[in-house]
Amino acid sequence: MAETRSSVSLTIDGKTVHVPPGTLLIEAAKQAGIEVPSFCYYPGLSLQGACRMCLVSIEKMPKMQTACTTVVTNGMVVRTDTDEVKNARKAMLEFVLTNHPLDCPVCDKGGECELQDMVFRYGAAETRFLEPKLHEEERKFSSLVYYDRPRCILCYRCIRVCDEGMDVNAYGIGFRGVHSEIIPNRDGRLECEECGACIDICPVGALTSGTYRYKTRPWELTYTGTICNHCGDGCKTTLSVRNNQIIRANNRDHSGVNGEFLCVKGRFGWDFVHHDQRLASPLIRQNASQHPATWEQALEMTAERLQAILTERGPNAVAVIGSNRTTNEESYLLQRFARAVLGTNHIDHHRTADFSSLVRALTEAGAADRYATMEDIFRASSILLIGNDPTHQHPLVAYQIRQAVRQHSASLYVINSAAIKLALRQAKLFLKVPPRREVDVIRVLAGGGEAPDLAEGGSQAITALRDRLRQETDTVIIFGDEIRGGGVAELVRWGLSLPGRTRFVALGDYANSRGAADMGLLPATLPGYQPLADAAARSRYESAWGASIPAEPGKDLRSILSAIDAGSLKALLVFGSNPLKTFRLDQSVLSKLSFLMVAELFPTETAAMADVVLPAASFAEKSGTVTNTCGQVQALKKTMRRAGTRSDFEIICALARLMGANWRYRSAEDVLREIIAHVPGYAVPLPSLLVGRAVATQPRGLPPLLEDSNLVFSSRDSLFTSGTVSRYSWALNSVDEAKRPYGHIF
Repeated sequence: MAETRSSVSLTIDGKTVHVPPGTLLIEAAKQAGIEVPSFCYYPGLSLQGACRMCLVSIEKMPKMQTACTTVVTNGMVVRTDTDEVKNARKAMLEFVLTNHPLDCPVCDKGGECELQDMVFRYGAAETRFLEPKLHEEERKFSSLVYYDRPRCILCYRCIRVCDEGMDVNAYGIGFRGVHSEIIPNRDGRLECEECGACIDICPVGALTSGTYRYKTRPWELTYTGTICNHCGDGCKTTLSVRNNQIIRANNRDHSGVNGEFLCVKGRFGWDFVHHDQRLASPLIRQNASQHPATWEQALEMTAERLQAILTERGPNAVAVIGSNRTTNEESYLLQRFARAVLGTNHIDHHRTADFSSLVRALTEAGAADRYATMEDIFRASSILLIGNDPTHQHPLVAYQIRQAVRQHSASLYVINSAAIKLALRQAKLFLKVPPRREVDVIRVLAGGGEAPDLAEGGSQAITALRDRLRQETDTVIIFGDEIRGGGVAELVRWGLSLPGRTRFVALGDYANSRGAADMGLLPATLPGYQPLADAAARSRYESAWGASIPAEPGKDLRSILSAIDAGSLKALLVFGSNPLKTFRLDQSVLSKLSFLMVAELFPTETAAMADVVLPAASFAEKSGTVTNTCGQVQALKKTMRRAGTRSDFEIICALARLMGANWRYRSAEDVLREIIAHVPGYAVPLPSLLVGRAVATQPRGLPPLLEDSNLVFSSRDSLFTSGTVSRYSWALNSVDEAKRPYGHIF
């Protein structure tokens, strides 16, 4: 950093360093490329000063100082490599090793242990303490967290990250001196969000993972950074693989939109990939029951049956249901297949947020640059949260909000029908409203007037919220499925009238709910929210695809299901969705179809009714991109292989070829290049995606107004559930918290 009037200049080991005022000495040394070891210090957490490993010598100070608690001053001269400093650190290690077991060969932290690294660096091969080491048996805090007390070096990282990062307070410290130990919050066991942050942040092997312990060594693993496949936050996760088996997940390099954060699903919920009920070969229905078949038989049967129905009944007899977990490339190809190959616009997916209305409202207002990213939430000075419960449905969003309040003194305002954790713990003002009345509050906030029965505290409470927000600047407005259709337009109009640069986030449930809408899995909207009624937009895609597109908007998902029940729809293709369960349908509805094909990971309720079932690849077995709920695109990277499965990309391309289409895609990257070239808002730099960065999109379009608000609804998943896949995760279902009523964890 170049010297400026607002910087502090100091010297560390002969290097002149310029840093902002208030910088800790340990961070200043890091910026100069000088490592100062520490155990208790951790960026973003409160200062502890417990381990004394970061002792340094500072000129004109009579004693050594801890670099993790010393704020730099102008002209400070620091030495980190003197014999005095090295001997002090060696002595600290000698103390730490007094009762520490020498079980590195079997410790799960071996090869990644900070204590092990420091001992190698500073020595401490001999000790002056001859007393027998204290020993206790390992304890099981939960099915996912184990504690080995003798290994604990009392750095208090786990206590602080649980308190300050997660706001759960599941850990405390008990007893004194050498008898001190970490104590969980419920009679020797944990009752928490089971995020596992305490495991990853532990510098030694005191806290270990119930899914990883005693299975392998870190140097035997291969590491792939990809994106979690559960909620819509799009957290980066590093999958550790050995012998084609995922062994653990964490975010080793703290990259991605989530930094170091992962919730229980991101860190432990990957094990559904290896569940023994995964579909491993295609199934076709013969003599009223499903039987294994080859891929060629299943695909040819699908193409033949579709062609027969198209010939007999026409394209209006065929519909397609897409997924909010498949990649952007697969969603793009699926809607192209429906429109340009099958000739139908009857295509939709389970919409969990009204992204279309947000895009339309911002486009009409000329404010298409007002989508907020995850980083914007973290750095916000003011946040308005309307509906949803991010703690359970969007853990990263909740984490960003907590950190914005704690680290940046952000003001949080909440409008909700339930007393959610964020409202009770972090909110400056909480407006409690009756269920499904959030949009009415927005109308009152925007237009004024009296509404005594609309919120607890009456009109005065709403007026107080309006007055507070008018005093804030650069507010980030986050809303759930409670605001949709015309309500989104009203929210945007009012939000843009607030001081500063207001930005917006619509919260969608699953890994690629936003991407599914962006890529055109909608009956009246082409990719990039271009309406089918726009002849110019339709012509551009017809030119790119070399095929005509029907101009008449198709049926939405509920209309598709009604048409099946009425007998006018005869063929249905389902990719990565389970409408029988999602919409609580009776099996008799789908039994009226002449043909049903399902591409899925597991034998779901819908798959059980299918004439053809195709085993699809999971997120760990394919490449592509996904778009999180904030509109940030990230790369999904192939981690392993699963025998017998194919990606949805391969399935769609194979069906298109059998139906006579001449597609030339060889990989998901080919599709991505087409998306970048043709989809408005997706002109993202490909190299940035390939190196693992999150790239924000800014879609512009005027999609049709949402006429049926019932098309948009959240599944209200809990912290431990996520649609179909979570029921096949041992880790998510093993913890006691998953068996208790939703929302009991604070």
